[in-house]
Amino acid sequence: MAKILIFGAGGRAGKRVVAEALARGHRVTAVVRDPAGHPGLTGEGVEVVAGDVTDADSVATLVAGHDAVVQAAWQRDLPVVEFFGGAARALLTGLDRAGVDRLVLVGIGLLLETEPGVRLLDAEGLPEAAREFSLGHLAELEVLADTESAVDWVLLAPPPTALDEEAERTGEYRTGDSTVLPAAAGDRLFSYADLAVAVVDEVEQGKHHRALVAIG
Repeated sequence: MAKILIFGAGGRAGKRVVAEALARGHRVTAVVRDPAGHPGLTGEGVEVVAGDVTDADSVATLVAGHDAVVQAAWQRDLPVVEFFGGAARALLTGLDRAGVDRLVLVGIGLLLETEPGVRLLDAEGLPEAAREFSLGHLAELEVLADTESAVDWVLLAPPPTALDEEAERTGEYRTGDSTVLPAAAGDRLFSYADLAVAVVDEVEQGKHHRALVAIG
């Protein structure tokens, strides 16, 4: 059993990671900005607390004593580059201070490459909102890659499409590298439930290290 802290625990990805971790018998600290706004985050083994993933002092205090940290937060009232870049810096600083060395982050598929040096976010005709959000995650990746830290991080990039919010967990998924996964027979719309499976697998097994990893 591990003690896992999840930033953004009330979001579409975060709440499913909470459920997956609890189902496997882990203890969870669910971090949100306003606990009163998330009455559904209940159950044996979960503690709901307030915190700010962009503040290194808050991060260090919250993560102390945990085995791993998951970042699935997004703050709508900040520019996306400022938020994701700032959160990555605060996470690395805070985890280093607290001596926590495993960080699993939920990224975005548009970070993936179609060929070396060419990312999906560079495609012509990409809607500006999608490009802007992707640039936020790119800033996050650059901070992770360029910062000297003892933290062993992995940034998981689901397929570059909308994820299925209703599908039940299958426990099945594929992983790759930093390139788009090729289509396979029987492919289905990837679900948030199976994204959560991949996240908790990385917490438990630590298959990937300091890398952007495609899942689908």
